[in-house]
Amino acid sequence: MGKLVVFKLGDGNFEQGFSVTLQIGEDGDRPSTEITGKLPPAPEIPQHYSCWQSAYRRLGLRSRLEANAVQVTNICIIQDCCHAVELLCNSFNTWLHSESFRCIRERLLEKLMPSEEVRVIVQAEDIRVQRLPWHLCDLFERYPQAEIALSAPAYESVKQVSLPRNRVKILAILGNSEGIDTQADRALLEQLPGAAIKFLVEPQRQELTNQLWGQGWDILFFAGHSTSGANGETGRIYINQTDSLTISDLKYALQTAGEHGLKLAIFNSCDGLGLARDLASLQIPQIVVMREPVPDRVAHQFLKYFLKAFAGGKPFYLAVREARERLQSLEDQFPCATWLPIIYQNLAEVPPTWQELCSGVEIVSDRRKYRPVLTNRQIFSKVFLASVVITSLVVGMRHLGMLQSFELQAFDALNQLRPQEGPDPRLLVVTVTEADIQAQNQEPGQGSLSERSLLRLLQKLQQYHPRTIGLDIYRPLPVQNNQDLKSRLQQSNHLVGVCKVSDPDADQLGVPPPPEVDKTRLGFSDVIADDDNNTVRRQLLHLTPPLTSRCSTKYAFSLQLALHYLNTLGIEVKVTQKGYLKFGDVVFKRLESHTGGYQKVDDRGYQLLLNYRPFQSLEDIAPQITLRDILNDQISPDLVKELQDRLVLIGVTAPSASDYWFTPYSTGQQPLQKQIPGVFLQAQMVSQILSAVLDQRPLLWVWDQWSEGLWIWGWSIFGGILAWRFRSLLQLGWAIAVALGILSSLCFLLLTRGGWVPLVPSTLVLVATSASVAIYKYTNDDSTLGSNL
Repeated sequence: MGKLVVFKLGDGNFEQGFSVTLQIGEDGDRPSTEITGKLPPAPEIPQHYSCWQSAYRRLGLRSRLEANAVQVTNICIIQDCCHAVELLCNSFNTWLHSESFRCIRERLLEKLMPSEEVRVIVQAEDIRVQRLPWHLCDLFERYPQAEIALSAPAYESVKQVSLPRNRVKILAILGNSEGIDTQADRALLEQLPGAAIKFLVEPQRQELTNQLWGQGWDILFFAGHSTSGANGETGRIYINQTDSLTISDLKYALQTAGEHGLKLAIFNSCDGLGLARDLASLQIPQIVVMREPVPDRVAHQFLKYFLKAFAGGKPFYLAVREARERLQSLEDQFPCATWLPIIYQNLAEVPPTWQELCSGVEIVSDRRKYRPVLTNRQIFSKVFLASVVITSLVVGMRHLGMLQSFELQAFDALNQLRPQEGPDPRLLVVTVTEADIQAQNQEPGQGSLSERSLLRLLQKLQQYHPRTIGLDIYRPLPVQNNQDLKSRLQQSNHLVGVCKVSDPDADQLGVPPPPEVDKTRLGFSDVIADDDNNTVRRQLLHLTPPLTSRCSTKYAFSLQLALHYLNTLGIEVKVTQKGYLKFGDVVFKRLESHTGGYQKVDDRGYQLLLNYRPFQSLEDIAPQITLRDILNDQISPDLVKELQDRLVLIGVTAPSASDYWFTPYSTGQQPLQKQIPGVFLQAQMVSQILSAVLDQRPLLWVWDQWSEGLWIWGWSIFGGILAWRFRSLLQLGWAIAVALGILSSLCFLLLTRGGWVPLVPSTLVLVATSASVAIYKYTNDDSTLGSNL
């Protein structure tokens, strides 16, 4: 980084003298040195300038002044112009060697090294000061990398909205070309590497205005005729053969162009100081103009040299200096050609390089630091890095089980939104209610269902020819007083009994099966409940009971019922090479320790995710009838017709039996229905198997861990892109809300088709990545942050 030198010429004039403030500092930082001095009165300097200007204009060179200017023959002697130059330069340098200015000269020489790149800015309001040939000041002869620019006393930073791009956008206006060759300017521009150029050839005012309003331009270029008027303070450009415009005529369009990222205005036309002063009042960052009428050839050569140097990688100021100094080769034909180009600088801005324009570099003026507006590739690389870090962190937390409870809650919430499917028509649940238990108090028997009532129930059911009967009531003791019941339990091939496997962790030996029921017709009733409120989300099909268990069957009650029912339909179970159960074409894949939202879960036994039949009440699971109603023949005719070929489950629903379970639907139920009886839980499990095999109802499935990781990572990247695309915090908030809605909807849609995909981790990475990228963007872009707040 080079040095920035600012000469502030304050109150005064050539008749009274000027107060001068010198500021020196690193380019891009605040000044580190400041000193004041004074320039004495020098009324002869404006006079010498007027003499030079008169001599220069009498040369009669064909220039880019107003189109209707009268061209004359060069009858003046070039030596007269050179003599005027000598007088002006001598008086100018004598003025800068005055005693009251010595402290500034000495401090400048002390602080600057000849090898340093120096931007020198003369800040003054008096146009006569701005017209002076500051590049001929002997003070800067020892600094080959210094270039001088002008600046207005009043300036401010413009908060620009710069969009990422990989090409420099140039709006090139080719105005009235009468007597000059603007096509040469066009040809030079077309040779620029990495530029996207829009040419307006002798445009109408509305066309020009629309282009300035409509797109974000990096560079505004004008070639044609222009003038700054008699007083030199009001610029005018001739855009076509009939129309001319002042900068004030384009005020709002140029202000908008500046807000949209305009960095540089080049007016390769005559007498441009008035144009530059007007453009500076609109806070255009950098402006290049010709201070006097410029010959056509000089304009072409300057543009050629400048574009080659600037696009070739030279800093903006040095590119202007090189192009200006190379015009010296033309001064035998065009005297003072090196005097013409001048930079007009907004002091709140830092000039960009060509490479920075190509990659979309925004400069924050209040700190005078470079702020990169990144290309799409650079943006994606930062989003990519943030997404990788955040996704890795979240996936790691998930793998350790830190998100399991949240994922299960989200799983329950999505399940509660699923549409009703209606009760399973293959099932019938015979419920033993509290009233049924009380009605049996005088009858001998076991527990909630006496021997007499059970016999009567089996006799009644036999009349309707069900395919399978499941007795979901523990009967650990042998039948004592009813030989008929004993025979039925022993001989009924379609009756399945139940027992409970021991739990060594709880020091329970289990509940033995009915002694009369054959071992091939037994199933365990054990279920697996998760830690959060003992909610049942998994179905256990098979396990190996401990040797000490009173229940030794390996198969679940629900599996035994489904096996028997499907066997009557000619569908048998098979085992795949991977050890999975297969009914027909349906494979029941067992749950593993890392499955969906379950992480490090106890996967002993053969477990499935339980795809509940959605319900709001028990009637939504399966039709039901009470023990009393069936014993008293109070069955509807429709139900009697449908009883044939059904699978009948017999179980207790009385609260005193304490056989109630929480399900994913518990939080959405009425207070008295937060838990469902065990027999209806068994009905859900049987229904899952039968519906999957017979109705192709999907089982719950999950992706493998790599696929889930990619899904989560994709949402992380999406969140990062949202944060970069939306500059407004409010808009970003709405965008994230919409994205979360889309994510939730996709997860719900997939769940209705059996897919349990990560919702909570995806939500976390989307929000975390968007927040981190937004924080990075706003902390590295103060102007953007300010505009959004």
